[in-house]
Amino acid sequence: MTERRYFGTDGVRGLVGKYPITPEFVMKLGFAAGKVLAAQGTKKVLIGKDTRISGYMLESALEAGFSAAGVDIGLLGPMPTPGIAYLTKTFRAEAGIVISASHNPYFDNGIKFFSQDGQKLPDEVELEIEAELDKEIACVASDKLGKANRIEDAAGRYIEFCKSNFPSHYSLKNIKIVVDCAHGATYHIAPNVFKELGAEVISIGAAPNGTNINDGCGATSMDAISKAVVEHQADLGIALDGDGDRLMMVDHTGYVVDGDECVFVIACNDLKSGNITGGVVGTLMSNMGLEIALTEMGVPFARSKVGDRYVMEMLKEKGWQLGAENSGHIINLKHTSTGDGIIAALNVLTAICSSGKSLYDLRQGMTKLPQVLVNVRFAGDNDPITSDNVISAVHHVNEKLSGRGRVLLRKSGTEPLIRVMVEGPDHEEVTALANKIADAVKKAC
Repeated sequence: MTERRYFGTDGVRGLVGKYPITPEFVMKLGFAAGKVLAAQGTKKVLIGKDTRISGYMLESALEAGFSAAGVDIGLLGPMPTPGIAYLTKTFRAEAGIVISASHNPYFDNGIKFFSQDGQKLPDEVELEIEAELDKEIACVASDKLGKANRIEDAAGRYIEFCKSNFPSHYSLKNIKIVVDCAHGATYHIAPNVFKELGAEVISIGAAPNGTNINDGCGATSMDAISKAVVEHQADLGIALDGDGDRLMMVDHTGYVVDGDECVFVIACNDLKSGNITGGVVGTLMSNMGLEIALTEMGVPFARSKVGDRYVMEMLKEKGWQLGAENSGHIINLKHTSTGDGIIAALNVLTAICSSGKSLYDLRQGMTKLPQVLVNVRFAGDNDPITSDNVISAVHHVNEKLSGRGRVLLRKSGTEPLIRVMVEGPDHEEVTALANKIADAVKKAC
């Protein structure tokens, strides 16, 4: 396959104002995508965004590019990534575009695409768009220009869709939930979903100002919600990231329940109700405790590469329906076409209502092995992972663990980071071993 220059594992992403996240490039991206999609019959796309201040600028640039290519645009405004995927299908649009950098800080942003079936664009289409980017931008005749309109009821449509995925014979009455929206795209949606299903909701991280997205809140910063759950004596907490495709939870004790544990709870309930299809897909980062627990229940488990697109690919390959990353991307193809934090939370709440047990009780069936992740920032074109000293350090750690754990060394698909993960039975030991490899990586950078 031809190597991509712009599209990473999650679209085009980077620092706002620095190539390629500039108005000029994004307008050209809109035009290139419009030309490719129009050739496939597309005459309408939807554009949604999270709450970053740069979303206004990038939305306008994309709108201009698509219009110049003769493609009509439906503007959704602030909308969770999975909501854009859903609305792309319901509006019969042939593509949905998300302006977001997910869990990254406000000064980053990005563009990702969904196809007409609500899933990420196939690799070959992304490569076609990249090829068009090498050409000069043009413009169709004036009478062929695309038109833009704002879809005013987008949030309400998505709220109703989310609620429809919670069994009608259950209610969240008498359940107190803290919901952290990360000052992101779910701020006007997630609290309403849980309130309308009967829960008492305490909202935090629901006052976006353009620059506070993911800032000390949400699924990537769990201290605030853990504290809030304990202070409010809530039954549980639901933390979403800036674009709403990632879920982390908190039980009533303030303990953080990650994506591995959430998917375990969902899988247990599916198995109990006879609704599980095949097995569960995790990633190379999934905790060994998940694999052990599922295997003991007779549920097959497989690991994909890191990234929700690879989880999706393996689900399709195996014909399974449930997969997750430990970072909180949970895909349940019975309900959605992509990872959806709100839907995943409703799946966990379904298990709570079905069993009559608390989240604390349900997570006890899985024991996580200590897993230490160290991120090392790097710059330039060098590849520290291939350094002889790094390879030697990894070999030493594998010998030390001797089958009792795992080592994983990989480049992040969204940030200039080398991720060093070591997993094993003893926390102090794996911490020391992870730092040993990280030190070798730093010296190689």
